[in-house]
Amino acid sequence: MDFNFILLFLDSIHLQFDIFGGENRQALGSDDPIIQGLILSMFAVSAFGIVLNLFNAGVRKKMVDQTKLKRIMKETRGWQKERMAAMRSKDQAKINELSKKSSYMNKMSMEMMQMNMRPMMITFVPLILIFYFVLPYLFSYTVALSPIPLNVIPGDFFQLTCTAEQALDEGHVCYGHENALYLWAWYFLSSIAFSGIIMKLTKTSMDLS
Repeated sequence: MDFNFILLFLDSIHLQFDIFGGENRQALGSDDPIIQGLILSMFAVSAFGIVLNLFNAGVRKKMVDQTKLKRIMKETRGWQKERMAAMRSKDQAKINELSKKSSYMNKMSMEMMQMNMRPMMITFVPLILIFYFVLPYLFSYTVALSPIPLNVIPGDFFQLTCTAEQALDEGHVCYGHENALYLWAWYFLSSIAFSGIIMKLTKTSMDLS
């Protein structure tokens, strides 16, 4: 699994919650936004995603020793592959040999996680301030349309698009807009789309290839 995606998910998951007491979880937006029109809103939110990704990458580049991080990643992934191969072949001698390094590898994995989480402590506050005090006044509740539903996770914890039931509810922000993407959801998807390119350009990617 791409660790870049995991970091971005952790850095953005809170955006679907209205932590300042709104009636609806996804009700981040305005009835009378400054930026209006579907096309303009889509590109403007994507631009915010690119700018914030550049900011995140800059913080990571300053705070994380990329050479050390990639060395730890290469070492731990190599050990994991060897261990899995030994288990599949039922090579008990090799398993026992690799198991002796378990505590060291766990320590390396913890250090890697700490290195990756440290920049998030810096980027979290600006992201919160921008997303809850700037974007909701600039954009409507929904800023893009999807041809299909994107709520692939069961339940309503992680909803990206408006459901048919919400589109029929006159009191809901999705009224009349089935499969519309919430403001936070389009920002999240835009960030994913550009994060890999930005990380490669800034040499902060978690990809070892």
